[in-house]
Amino acid sequence: MPAPRGPAGGAFSSAHPAGPLPPGWHNLPVVKGKRLTHYTLVDDGGNTVIQADADGSASALLRHGDIDLAQTPAVSWRWKVAAPITGADNHLSAQEDAPARLVFFFDGDRSKLTFGQRVQMHLAQGLAGMELPYATLMYIWSESAPPGAVIANPLTSRVQMIVVSGGSAEAGRWLQFQRDIVRDYEQVFHEKPGKLIAYGLLTDTDNTGTTARAWYGDLHFQPEH
Repeated sequence: MPAPRGPAGGAFSSAHPAGPLPPGWHNLPVVKGKRLTHYTLVDDGGNTVIQADADGSASALLRHGDIDLAQTPAVSWRWKVAAPITGADNHLSAQEDAPARLVFFFDGDRSKLTFGQRVQMHLAQGLAGMELPYATLMYIWSESAPPGAVIANPLTSRVQMIVVSGGSAEAGRWLQFQRDIVRDYEQVFHEKPGKLIAYGLLTDTDNTGTTARAWYGDLHFQPEH
């Protein structure tokens, strides 16, 4: 991934609608051969936000991991989803899509993984067509589980998803969140996190073959409160 430029975090509100993506952010595929989700800067009530449009696609808007989690382990953000994805179920690989995700990729000591975990990662890497990070933590919108639920990716337990929102009642309005990334990582992976490689946004519909639209506001990293 290219070296980041510009301030850490996601200061999308300082950019101009219809302008180029903020410096340091890159639209990158997460599954080999799949179409890219379209990420653009738009105006929403006088604020510039990222609009994500997926159409049978899977790519993430990512930034190099220029965050020191020892100093700023907490992240706050907001998102809005136009509508739930019909048929999505994060427990099933053939239906594992989400209209909104916040993703964090971590490095780590792969020698600590069990044989089963290595087999899972090998199989998942074969499908993705690229090497997977040691661990991936996601905060997701899900129709298949309530907020607070933790879902392992159907292909590998090295990707863990924490549900923070979902359901038709929450569609169409901005939702605000704050999470302690380090605490959540330790809860789902049962160890301290390694180096943060990258972080970003992901709206995907490659498994269900449907469409989805979501909006993302600024990402702020801060000390634990």
